[in-house]
Amino acid sequence: SLCRASMSGVEQPKRAKGRMELGEVTHHNLQQLKLVNSIIFPVNYNDKFYQDVLASGENAKLAFYEDIVVGGVCCRVDTENGEKKMYIMTLGCLAPYRGLGVGRMMLNHVLSQAKKDSSIKSVFLHVQTSNEDAIAFYKKFGFQITGTKADYYKRITPTDAHVLTLTL
Repeated sequence: SLCRASMSGVEQPKRAKGRMELGEVTHHNLQQLKLVNSIIFPVNYNDKFYQDVLASGENAKLAFYEDIVVGGVCCRVDTENGEKKMYIMTLGCLAPYRGLGVGRMMLNHVLSQAKKDSSIKSVFLHVQTSNEDAIAFYKKFGFQITGTKADYYKRITPTDAHVLTLTL
């Protein structure tokens, strides 16, 4: 395993961090984003989602680790009651590459994009209520659970999602 593993009760050190970067999502690499998302997330995203991703510019990025696609982030700006918010639609990293800073790199990109527009007041996302790792990850950045949506998911259990929000 590429993550910490316990062999004979001895904790193995994490491997050294490699080169990480974000890249543009294009027609040429869209299939890689679809594949990564299909592995990471328990829900499937439709063609309309990916067409919107292609049109979203800096709000959609692939995450590369040593030139290998290991994750992706897709977000959009929503307006609710006249207030602009950045909505993280997907942010995920393949399990063997977690804990190396890939997620932090993607989230920092989202936060910097949101802060470029002073009218964006918060960043939010939905997380399955059972996804404790994701909840802990976002809380490290100051996100708080601001609500729970019952039956948010249709084909996975649990069906409820927490709304996590970071006020900028």
